[in-house]
Amino acid sequence: MTDDNLETVRRVYGAFAARDMKLIQEYFSDDVEVYQSPEVPWGGSYQGHHGLFSFLLKLIEHVESHVVTERLYAAGDHVLLTGRTQGKVLANGARFDVPIVHVWELRDGKVVRYESYIDGPAMLDALRR
Repeated sequence: MTDDNLETVRRVYGAFAARDMKLIQEYFSDDVEVYQSPEVPWGGSYQGHHGLFSFLLKLIEHVESHVVTERLYAAGDHVLLTGRTQGKVLANGARFDVPIVHVWELRDGKVVRYESYIDGPAMLDALRR
């Protein structure tokens, strides 16, 4: 199952990059929980597909970004990513390259919880420039 979970998470990142909402929905359980560290404008806790898409819409209203994977770890039902988010702030054009950690929990091949942690001070600095 570990290799399957890693592959699912890789596919989710591909769907995110393509902004393929139909495919994204297929990878997440109906009762998915999404958590983003609260210091950023799109931060907070979100529930279900509606919450997932609310989170993603808030994110893309503020930044144009992509994830750069440094390491991807399998840990039972969890997959951990360490990496960076790179892009620009839409309001001011500021470029950013900020460390991130993502924690994925999967059950039966679907994401049931997604946690996203970001270097808050670095991201807030870019948002305020």
